Amino acid sequence: MDQYSIEGTQKNPTINFDLVKGELSISGNSIPENSVDFYKPLIAALDEYVASPKPTTTVTFNMRYFNTSSSKRILDIFKKLEVINRNGSAVTVNWVYEDDDDDMLEAGEDYQSVVDLNFTMVPVKV
Repeated sequence: MDQYSIEGTQKNPTINFDLVKGELSISGNSIPENSVDFYKPLIAALDEYVASPKPTTTVTFNMRYFNTSSSKRILDIFKKLEVINRNGSAVTVNWVYEDDDDDMLEAGEDYQSVVDLNFTMVPVKV
């Protein structure tokens, strides 16, 4: 698999994962009916990628909102990325948030505090 993509909806985020380039982006809302089922194919793609990652991996999260069950899946994604980082491939996480959304900034900072990844907080004007 070279590419994994899902078109976003009101409840599900847009996901674009280019395994050839080592670029993953997740944006929008994440309030799926079943977060385990929704994120399972992405986790499988990450498992494949962990076996042979690019020298650098760039991950961009640009979430407007995510629910509690999605937050666990996002942590699962970060744990997979942590393995890549530990094995010598550099992983950079761009956490994009609206400059007045303190909750989303705090969520990014919380993830940053529990995983060993290089985060860049990216405020955007609304």
